[in-house]
Amino acid sequence: MRVRAVQAVKSSPWHESVAVSSRGDVAAGFLPRAARRARSLPLNAIIGLVLLAPLIIAALLGPRLAPYPPDEFKVGARLQAPSRAHLCGTDAFGRDLFSRIVIGARIAAGMALGGVAISALLGTALGLIAGYYGGWPDQVLSRVMEVWLAFPGLLMAIVVVARLGPSLTNAVIALGLMEVPALYRVVRGTTLSIRHELYVEAARAVGVPDRRLLLRHILPGLYSPIIVLCTLRMGIMLLAGGGLSFIGLGAQPPQPEWGLLLASGRRYMAQAWWLTFFPGIAIALSVLGFNLLGDGLRDMLDPR
Repeated sequence: MRVRAVQAVKSSPWHESVAVSSRGDVAAGFLPRAARRARSLPLNAIIGLVLLAPLIIAALLGPRLAPYPPDEFKVGARLQAPSRAHLCGTDAFGRDLFSRIVIGARIAAGMALGGVAISALLGTALGLIAGYYGGWPDQVLSRVMEVWLAFPGLLMAIVVVARLGPSLTNAVIALGLMEVPALYRVVRGTTLSIRHELYVEAARAVGVPDRRLLLRHILPGLYSPIIVLCTLRMGIMLLAGGGLSFIGLGAQPPQPEWGLLLASGRRYMAQAWWLTFFPGIAIALSVLGFNLLGDGLRDMLDPR
């Protein structure tokens, strides 16, 4: 019986994709497989990457791309329309709007990435516990998540930031907590199906500890749904982060966050349309890019 169990573990999909070894590198098989699949990206994923390219480039090279310092005041250049000197015009203080949007891309991307990281860590950990152990841990966590889901996500984020205090860091924490139930439900459901696989049962039969079983046998099978869901949620995080900054609960002046740029430009909409148009376009295209990329990754990674 023990020999059969060992053979089942060696022939398991996890063994083939993750290459069980003494090093315990859970990503050893996943990364090459993802690289091969990346060559056949669906059209919507390619379009999403194209739309996200300006955001990624601006987030990485923001200060080098900005033609002016983002906080440079020029009284004589107040509310100038878009021109060669100022591609997106200037604001009420004479600051170059294009430079502020470019610098703000790093803040927007940081908020989205930070929020997704928090929700992925908490949701994955709690979902693994509930899906693998079942029983009272599953019942307690599932009831908590149901109550959590009863509150609108953005409203919960507003309450958290109002309690912790308006700041960029607290906004990221609120965004992360907002999406924990979504990650939890996906991870729990996938774990429930994986734990009954033959190679998991065989590993349990030969005495593999629960911690090792979760991290090296079950977790690699969750990579695809987690990556797809996190990509889709990035757009929601970016939009919600801009909304928090718009109402004064996220980034604070003089930070050039996109939602804050919209809030500061709304009072001049009648005479300076560019103050809301260009930040709004940046948010819209980035959210659309994340949605298209997430849909493409789902089509590529979902075996069904």
